[in-house]
Amino acid sequence: MGRTSVQSQSITGIDIGSTSIRVVMGQIYAEHGTKGKVQIIGAVEVPSEGIKKGTVVSIDETVSSLSHGLEQIERLTGVPVDHAWVGISSAETTSQRHKGVVAVAKPDGDITDEDVERVVDATRTIAPPLNYEMLHVLPSGFSVDGQTGIKDPVGMTGIRLEVDAQIIYTSAAHLKHITKAVYRTGIDVDDVVLSILASAQIVVTERQKELGVVVINIGGPTTSIAVYEGGEVVHTATLPIGSDHVTNDVAIGLRTSIDVAERVKREFGHCRPSDVSKKDTLDLAGLGQKESEIVNMHYIAEIIEARMSEIFEKVNEELGVINRSQLLPAGAVFTGGGANISGLVDVAKEELGLPASIGYPINVDSVSDKINSLAFSPAIGLVVWGADMTQQHVRRGHSRFQATGKAIEKLRGFWKTLIP
Repeated sequence: MGRTSVQSQSITGIDIGSTSIRVVMGQIYAEHGTKGKVQIIGAVEVPSEGIKKGTVVSIDETVSSLSHGLEQIERLTGVPVDHAWVGISSAETTSQRHKGVVAVAKPDGDITDEDVERVVDATRTIAPPLNYEMLHVLPSGFSVDGQTGIKDPVGMTGIRLEVDAQIIYTSAAHLKHITKAVYRTGIDVDDVVLSILASAQIVVTERQKELGVVVINIGGPTTSIAVYEGGEVVHTATLPIGSDHVTNDVAIGLRTSIDVAERVKREFGHCRPSDVSKKDTLDLAGLGQKESEIVNMHYIAEIIEARMSEIFEKVNEELGVINRSQLLPAGAVFTGGGANISGLVDVAKEELGLPASIGYPINVDSVSDKINSLAFSPAIGLVVWGADMTQQHVRRGHSRFQATGKAIEKLRGFWKTLIP
């Protein structure tokens, strides 16, 4: 008998950004005796209304945009969406390290999955900062009776089990508004995930995470970073500066509209003026401006370089906070729609003093050409994240590396009492 593939279920990821909402659907194909493989079967993008600078400013408009995206993905794939993994990116995100300690339950000292779940839960007892909600508890290492550096303590023997965890918090108001908008479209929320962590799921390898790498997602209003070392998340941050600022700078520098400036950036933008001839020119009339106006391409590159250098400077400051500036062997991996500008990698190498590359999805099958669009990385990552969590839950009976978990349970109950 040949190997038979079994279609087990569909996973949907919704990346809610300030510029666009991207919905991606994938299916897990489980082969007997192996971990299931994810195939992306559809991806759509709709304008994001009701969200400005990472904050919900209109619930109704956000619901309308979400509904539009869900209708399109259902029409494209022929598969109804009942639940989804939701990605958020907010400048109001912070992280802290906490420890949890428990006594091993069994008299013989054998450590079980339940002990691991209890020790991870113990890190949740610390109250979050005012107006913040716990988004992720990410264990970075365990210790058993003082022996540190343990990745998975299940099956070991001891009396005292400790965990060192990175806890990520986000704005409680933002989390509530996003989940309320999703529930009002009539679907359930599997969980809410920080978008940069979802992107990192698919654009860097386990080897890179082990050596030390920073994933940088350049979005519209914000730039998010996640630093990995020893295979675990050691730092996350969201910077209030992104590719929208580049567009604004170009609009001001050329004295043109935002729409024309966006096209200039996307189609002719470059990060390194030294790579652009001072003789090259561009007529803005060909990009939507009413009157003909000749602009210098070298000048445009100078405008873009100034803002991109500022973004890299801020990233370097964040790496300095954890003493990793110029000290990550696997370098920087870029993703997000703002990473599409020519010359970005070369400027990043100079500014950050690290190896740099563009992060395309690794080991993900797809029938959609959108898989190679950097802007879709978070949404595709959400599908892979959801597939991993689903299979981990099935294998072990629970998920240690859960996202909001209990926060979502609370919100789920609350919103369902309000929605007819």
